Amino acid sequence: MPPIPGSGLAKGLAVTLRTMTKRSHTAQYPEVQPELPPRSRGVIGLFEENCTVCMLCARECPDWCIYIDSHKETVPAAAPGGRERSRNVLDRFAIDFSLCMYCGICIEVCPFDALFWSPEFEYAETDIHELTHERDKLREWMWTVPAPPALDPAAEEPKEVAAARKAVEKAEATAAADAAAAAGATPDTPAPGQDPAPEGDA
Repeated sequence: MPPIPGSGLAKGLAVTLRTMTKRSHTAQYPEVQPELPPRSRGVIGLFEENCTVCMLCARECPDWCIYIDSHKETVPAAAPGGRERSRNVLDRFAIDFSLCMYCGICIEVCPFDALFWSPEFEYAETDIHELTHERDKLREWMWTVPAPPALDPAAEEPKEVAAARKAVEKAEATAAADAAAAAGATPDTPAPGQDPAPEGDA
């Protein structure tokens, strides 16, 4: 059945009339801060203690907006007879947010959990060059990262948590067994390497 001429115009006017009868709501920003979703993509925070300078984030970034500089340091042997090792030390970690498209690939590919999403979004600048933020600023944003949501009660226990729990339970069981063995020893029982006490006359 062909549409009735003018039906589209009538539908559009009906939507307009319904909207006109509703009261408009204006967000009083910046006096009133918006309520953002807990995992909002505002800015990227850096937890530099976890960064091993593997360069995965910089290589996978589609916009090439991550700049990393580092140098190598020699770590002395941990034990006598061991060999020295070299490790990368982070010198610079910067992100140019004028190029960043907030895809989150850098956060996903980081194997050591050094990058996180922060809901902070108020970092506008009058100069585009000021949008390249160094690691000190990225670290400040790290402390605004919200805590991860709670795990599903029906979810499987993480392997790391299960291994740690079993190790603690084993250590507690060993300590309890040692304490029980020590409490079970009587005063008449000679210590190892000690002659038994002489018996009295019958």
